[in-house]
Amino acid sequence: MKDPVAVRVAALPPLREAIAAAGFSAKKSLGQNFLLDINLTRRIARAAGPLDVGTTIEIGPGPGGLTRALLIEGATALIAVERDARAAAALAPLVAAAEGRLQLVEADALDVDTATLGAAPRRIVANLPYNVATRLLLGWLETPSAFESLTLMFQKEVADRLLAEPGAEAYGRLSVLVQWLCVVRRVTDLPPSAFTPAPKVWSSVVRLQPRPEPSHPADRRTLEKVTEAAFGQRRKMLRQSLKGLGGDALLAAAGIEPTMRPERLAVADFCRLANTLTDRESRR
Repeated sequence: MKDPVAVRVAALPPLREAIAAAGFSAKKSLGQNFLLDINLTRRIARAAGPLDVGTTIEIGPGPGGLTRALLIEGATALIAVERDARAAAALAPLVAAAEGRLQLVEADALDVDTATLGAAPRRIVANLPYNVATRLLLGWLETPSAFESLTLMFQKEVADRLLAEPGAEAYGRLSVLVQWLCVVRRVTDLPPSAFTPAPKVWSSVVRLQPRPEPSHPADRRTLEKVTEAAFGQRRKMLRQSLKGLGGDALLAAAGIEPTMRPERLAVADFCRLANTLTDRESRR
């Protein structure tokens, strides 16, 4: 038997009509670009995995395009966090159709402790506002064990950085930290024409699955310090960019050639540098 909530949600008027009826328009200041194609949003929802256990958290639902897809694909406990007060009117028919499965939290996601919303396992699925996407992600990764997965849409340039391997132009601080904490894969790329209004850039959906433990032992703050110094002068040799942290002596102790450039080092190498720095500082 079909899920009655999914049937009711699928029977709602087309999203364009719901947006028009609510007088809802995208705000550039909030980084809003709506994805209206239900086939695309359902594909994103399916990429998040089974939605019938625990809590699904959506950030920035806007008029509810992805929200509809999540409910149709089986989300039984969906919490949508939205700072735009206008969204409540556009989402009202969806809240009614969901019959208790959808809770709207009117707040700025930057101020919400997402790791405590609903019951575990928690997953985040969101078309993120590009102006705060990286900041949100890094905040969630302060407590990666709180989430089963994060299926997120970014500007393609940011997604490329999340996925980049050593030696790639996009490889940098974000690549190291995220890959240290998560297994990352690309779900799909979307052209500007998929959105209303159309952004100027391509977008990518990425699925991040937090690891039970980081890929290599290291202190997070020390790892951040090392990668910040290294990639802050990415065109320079490591002996120069890490001069303030110990330079040649640090690199020699970690067994890393001082003439290398940061984009050539793997995550394991940066963790070794961080551990070496921690040991040296503890002996002072």
